[in-house]
Amino acid sequence: MRLEHVSEDASATVQSVAAVLRDHSEPLPALSHGDELGALFDRFANADVVLLGEATHGTAEFYQARALITRRLIERHGFSVVAVEGDWPDAARIDGYVRHHRPRPVGGEPFVRFPTWMWRNAEVLAFADWLRGFNEGKPEAEEAGFFGLDVYSLRSSIAAVLHYLDEVDPEEARRARWRYGCLTPWQEDPSSYGMAVLTGRQSRCEDEAVEQLLQLFDKRVGYLRNDGEAWFDAVQNARIVRAAEAYYRAIYRSSTDSWNLRDRHMFQTLQALLAWRGPGTKAVVWAHNSHVGDASATAMGWNGETNIGELCRMAYGQRMVSIGFGTDQGTVAAARDWGGAMEVKSVRPCRFDSWEAAFLHSGSARSLTDWRETGKERLRQTLRVPLLERAIGVIYRPETELTSHYFQAVLADQFDAYVWFARTHAVTPLGHDVPHGAPATYPFGL
Repeated sequence: MRLEHVSEDASATVQSVAAVLRDHSEPLPALSHGDELGALFDRFANADVVLLGEATHGTAEFYQARALITRRLIERHGFSVVAVEGDWPDAARIDGYVRHHRPRPVGGEPFVRFPTWMWRNAEVLAFADWLRGFNEGKPEAEEAGFFGLDVYSLRSSIAAVLHYLDEVDPEEARRARWRYGCLTPWQEDPSSYGMAVLTGRQSRCEDEAVEQLLQLFDKRVGYLRNDGEAWFDAVQNARIVRAAEAYYRAIYRSSTDSWNLRDRHMFQTLQALLAWRGPGTKAVVWAHNSHVGDASATAMGWNGETNIGELCRMAYGQRMVSIGFGTDQGTVAAARDWGGAMEVKSVRPCRFDSWEAAFLHSGSARSLTDWRETGKERLRQTLRVPLLERAIGVIYRPETELTSHYFQAVLADQFDAYVWFARTHAVTPLGHDVPHGAPATYPFGL
C-alpha cells in the first residue's frame, strides 16, 4: 500500500476531528461487561452482513470485542454464520467442534501454517467454547457455524476433495487424483508452482482444477442424496484449489492482481455460504480492516485494489455494515518477516497525522463511533477527509512503520462505524497440548 502525500496542516485537521469525535463517540464498556458492550451493537442487527475489522492480526482486545459483538448478534438477532479470514479446511475443525459434528479431514494438524497465532489462540478458543455451548441441543438448521474464507489451503483442500470422493465415488476419486496430479508436486510449496509456470518449467494446471470443480457440480444430484453438507464442503475445497492455482501464478505477475483475486474469492465464499444456508441467513465476518473497509475510500482502491468491504457494499448496499477497529499503542503478536517466529512486539504510539491520533486526542480509552444515522451529518463531513491509517498484519516492522504500515483513508466512506481501544495487548497463542477430557472434535492440538 503506497503512502500518499500528507498535507502539512494534518495536525490541525486531526485536532479538529478529535473535537467532533468527543461530541459523537460513545464510551465503550470494559470487555468484562460483555452483555453491556454487546448491547451497544444491537443497532447493527438489521443488516444481513456485519463486517468486523481489526487493525492488527495479533491484538487480544480486537478478538475479544468481536467475540462479544458476535455472541450478541447470534443470541439475540439470528446471525448464524461466522466467516473469518482463515483457511476453510482449518476453520472446518472449529466448525465441527462448535456444531458437535465428526471431524472433517484437514490433511494434517490445523492452524500450523504461518501465522499460527492468528487463529490458534486463547481468544478464539474461548469464543469456540461459547459457540459450542450455544449450539448444544439445537436442531441443525438453528446452529451457528464457523467458516474460513481464505485461499491458501491448496494441500489441505486437495486432500479434502479426494477424501470426500473416496467415500462417495471411488472411480471419480481416481480421476480426481489424475487431475490434481498436475498440482500435487507443488502443494507443499505452492509459490514455487507460480514461479515454475512463469519461467516455463511447468505448464498451467488451471484446466484440471476447473474440470474437477465442474465434475462436482455435474454429479451433484447423486452426491446430494448422500450428504449435502459434505458435498458443499468438497465443492468449497475444489473452489479453493481453483482459486489457489490462479493466486500463486498471480503473485509473480502483480501484487494488485493477487490481492484482488484473493479478496474476490473470499467474497464469493461468503456469498456461497449465505446461499447454501438459505434465505434469511445473516453473517458476521472477522477480517483485517484492510479487507472489510471499503477499498475505494483508501489508497488501496486509488491504486487499483478491491476488497470484501467494497464488494459487499456493491452487493448488499444498506444491508451490510462495516466496522473498523483501531488502537494507539501497547503490544501485538507479530513476526519480523514472513514465516518468522512470533514475537510480542511493542506497538509504537500512533503518528500525529493519523486517524488513530484523532481518536486518541478525543480522550476516550474505549469508544464506539457510529456515523450512519440521521443527525450525524457533521460527523460524516468531518470524517470525510484523507488521513493516514495504520495497518499491522502478521508482519510488524516498527523501524519502518510509516512506509510499511500506513496508508491514506477517508474514514467516513471506508467504514460505517469505528471501535477504539487506546491501549491493547497481544493475543495468547496456544500450544499443541489437548486439555484432559476434551471431545474428539476439539479444534486445537489434534
